[in-house]
Amino acid sequence: MCDAVLVLNAGSSSIKFGLFDISRTEPRLLCKSLLDEHGTKPGFTVTDAAGNHLFERRGAPADNNGDTLLADILNWSNDYLAGGTLAAVGHRVVHGGRDFDGPAEVTDNTIDAMAALTPLAPLHQPRCLSPMRAIRSLQPGLTQIACFDTAFHHALVPPVSRFAIPRRFEEMGIRRYGFHGLSFEFIANCLAKTSSNLAGMRTVAAHLGNGASLCAMRNGRSLDTTMGLTPLDGLMMGTRGGTIDPGVLLYLQQRGMSLNELERVLYQESGLLGVSGLSADMRVLLASDDPRAAEAIELFTFRVARDVAAMASTLGGLECLVFTGGVGEHSAEIRQQICERLQWLGVQVNRSANDQASECISAANSRVDVRVIPTSEETMIARHCSEMLRPPHQNTHRSPI
Repeated sequence: MCDAVLVLNAGSSSIKFGLFDISRTEPRLLCKSLLDEHGTKPGFTVTDAAGNHLFERRGAPADNNGDTLLADILNWSNDYLAGGTLAAVGHRVVHGGRDFDGPAEVTDNTIDAMAALTPLAPLHQPRCLSPMRAIRSLQPGLTQIACFDTAFHHALVPPVSRFAIPRRFEEMGIRRYGFHGLSFEFIANCLAKTSSNLAGMRTVAAHLGNGASLCAMRNGRSLDTTMGLTPLDGLMMGTRGGTIDPGVLLYLQQRGMSLNELERVLYQESGLLGVSGLSADMRVLLASDDPRAAEAIELFTFRVARDVAAMASTLGGLECLVFTGGVGEHSAEIRQQICERLQWLGVQVNRSANDQASECISAANSRVDVRVIPTSEETMIARHCSEMLRPPHQNTHRSPI
């Protein structure tokens, strides 16, 4: 049987995992699942790469917690490999700060360094670190590798990386980092595999989901992005409002809002949910006849189109637009509305191709190549883990800690 990597992608309320065969040049997905720690019966259901049912584990809350479920996942993975080796566990980590410019082996020092970044991603970072600590307790000898959402953007330089604030704050590490890097890196690799010509185009990739951001890229490099120091910046999202006049925040604090209350509003009560008053789920809003839902959708598509134009300014033009993420991949209506706002940049969509979510959805007369590419952060993590597990002289990344 094969050597394998277990990939954990921790979200706010669940953990996606995938088991990948890394005995080949390109990691191959063996099976996947969603580890659900909540509900009346926490557990997980495992399917193979084609979606066929393999295994299900459910239990009562009294005998389950996150550590118990992780132990079950590790045990099941070892049994499934049937003589193969679980070589490592790979983790998605949202914030890597200044120090982490590539994958890093998980140690006590790296965990401490990642935990120190929690104020910059308070909802995400603790969820990323919790499984690492649990696995170090459950199987101390098992290699774990952290892969960072900020790493793809790490080479951003001024003026793109800089805020217009006193330099002493920049020296403290307050700069634009960018996020969704594992997704954007996967898209960049897909473009390169399709053709070198496509990879060299001035491209804006739109990762649109509950979290959303844009990346201006060319030749596999991030040149600009909409998120900044934290995942709050940039586009309107499910429950995050994105870029906002900082005077609004000062005003709310002057009116007596506490820091904790402000954090809750910014992370959990804004965005699509805040504007619509109905839901953070784009599917719910698209199906609603409430005018507030339409207003939220309009603001979302306006903000995306406006920032695509900003990314095009950084690139010096726009030749390719890629939609990815849950909304970007699955909502033809949202893609259509965004592209209609970008017609002045030469974007024209083939409605039939868009409705079918074809890989290329641009019309024949479009000056911009418009594509829909499903992303896979888990595959990207598996690739990084595979590279890290090679003999030392072949490694391209090192832990900075």
